[in-house]
Amino acid sequence: MSAKILIADDDARHAEGIRRYLEADGHDATVVHDGRTALEIARHDRPDLVVLDVMMPGMDGLQVCRTLRQESDVLVLMLTARSTENDLLIGLEVGADDYLTKPFSPRELVARTRTLLRRATRGAPVHKIRQIGPIGIDPVRQHVTVNGKQIECTRGEFAILAAMSEQPDRVFTRTQLLHHTRGIDRSSSERTIDVYIVNLRRKIEIDPRRPAILLTVYGVGYKLSAAR
Repeated sequence: MSAKILIADDDARHAEGIRRYLEADGHDATVVHDGRTALEIARHDRPDLVVLDVMMPGMDGLQVCRTLRQESDVLVLMLTARSTENDLLIGLEVGADDYLTKPFSPRELVARTRTLLRRATRGAPVHKIRQIGPIGIDPVRQHVTVNGKQIECTRGEFAILAAMSEQPDRVFTRTQLLHHTRGIDRSSSERTIDVYIVNLRRKIEIDPRRPAILLTVYGVGYKLSAAR
């Protein structure tokens, strides 16, 4: 599937290499070298996916991603030279859909791009909105409501809610939930799921510190409680 992709990386040689591989895979790729320009182009051209380096002059990739998330649901693949878990989790917290840690192979980047685009465009089977207590989950439009009011969720957050809503009260391990969000690979961490859960509780629980819907099952994982 062909897509319009924006590449934002201040390393011109690196960005050009990414562009060549993505265009060879059939995509239309544009390259910019700073965060502010990336934001301007994203707003004007409305790409399907942004490949976004964290370390850029002026406005870094995290700031760009945070701003994009306030304005659109464009796919974001974050590139980072930092390898600590906290640095990677920050990218997910600001709304990145996936990340790659440098150095990475061009084939891996192309594969991740295909996966993100396929996941975003794949048609979901038509069925009714799932209602779990006050939470309404629409798998077709990928909408979430709380007491009838729509809330904004990242793709990772929605993937978790959608998976758990298929089987209310089932306990999911972190590993199982990782498969529903971005899969298992060398850079995945079960801590990623904990971040998603914390963010979801802020959005769907009356008191996130005392959750009544998205529950922790200690020593196992999490479940979406059907009890009202």
